[in-house]
This record gives sequence, structure tokens and C-alpha cells, in this order.
Amino acid sequence: MDRLIDLLPELWDATLETLYVATSGFILGGLAGLILGMALYATRAGSLFPQRAVFGVLNVIVNTFRPIPFIILLAAVQPLARGLGLPGIGAPFAIFAIAIASLFAISRIVEQNLLTVRPGVIEAARAAGASRARILFRLVPREALGPLILGYTFIVVALIDMTAMAGVVAAGGLGQFAINFGFKQFNPWVTWAAVLIIIVIVQIVQLVGNALGRRVLRR
Repeated sequence: MDRLIDLLPELWDATLETLYVATSGFILGGLAGLILGMALYATRAGSLFPQRAVFGVLNVIVNTFRPIPFIILLAAVQPLARGLGLPGIGAPFAIFAIAIASLFAISRIVEQNLLTVRPGVIEAARAAGASRARILFRLVPREALGPLILGYTFIVVALIDMTAMAGVVAAGGLGQFAINFGFKQFNPWVTWAAVLIIIVIVQIVQLVGNALGRRVLRR
């Protein structure tokens, strides 16, 4: 317990590192995943811009990368990161890997939630003279906003878990803190302190996401 008290400054820094890596990875992966998810939705058969070949390629890409466990993905994307001028370890690499992982997970969530928009809403907009592009980029996301918020909340929680695993590549954060000062030094107090903070962060994210989702769905 005394050792944990001595490590409180390092624990605080690790918490901030976790939030930084998770937020950065979410922003990059969230934007890219939104674009890819909308492309999946728009190009599928019977949608706004049906393109069977394009949808088939995108679908195969997402299905190929989405099931890869994150700990394996970390090793798999190291050559790609180095080819882009990024280091193979550390926080920048962790952000890169998390962005890739979240990109494919978010794209599928976006596609599935956009599919919940009732066809009658789209048909009514087309009858009113709205262009297909306007429907895709304005109407459909607005109609699916509530489920999208809940889906993105789920992804943020998963990203926090990824930041902990990224500790194995010296990415900093609570994962590396728990490994270096808890696991390697046989100090369960330190390990459980990191676990407790992760639980608190996840609870806050889930509460905020649920509240926003309910507020949008009630409109």
C-alpha cells in the first residue's frame, strides 16, 4: 500500500496517457470508420448508390480485419507503421494501431445503424426532391443519430481496453503502469488501482453515452 502511495504521481500521468491515446485513436478511427460505414451503407444493393463490386470489396476488407484480436494486430501493423515513418513502439504507434482497429469496428456499427432508418423516410425525402447525396449525408445520419451515439459509446469502451493492452509495446498509460509497477513487482495494490481507474473511466463514458443516446431518441 505504501508503494502505491509513492506511485500516485506516476498513476496520474498514466491515467492522462490512457485518455490521450484512447481519445486520439477514437478521433482518427471514428472519422475514418464513419466514412467507410457510410460507403458500405450507400453501395449495398437497394441503397442510394448501389455498386455491387464496390460493396463486395469493402465488405471483404472489413470482414478480414475486424475479427483480428488487438494484441495480434499490434504486431501485424508494425511494419506498416514503420513504413509510414512512425516508431514501432510508444504512444504514437498505439494511436495508429487503435485507429486501424476502431476503423473497421466502427464502420460495421455505422452501416448497421444506418440500415435502421425506415425506407419510408428515404422515399418521402426522394419524393420531396431531395438528392441522394443530401439524403446520405444529412437525412440518414440524423435519423440514426441515437443508435450511432450508443454504438460509438460501445467502441470508446473497447478502445480503453485496447490502450491497456498497448502497454506491451511501451505505449504508456494504465496498462504499462500495471505491468511495470504491479505485475513485474508482484504488487497487487498497484495493479488493482489501475484496474479501478479503468473501471471508473468506462462507467463515466457509458453513463454519458447512454444519457446522450436517450436524449436523442426521445426527440
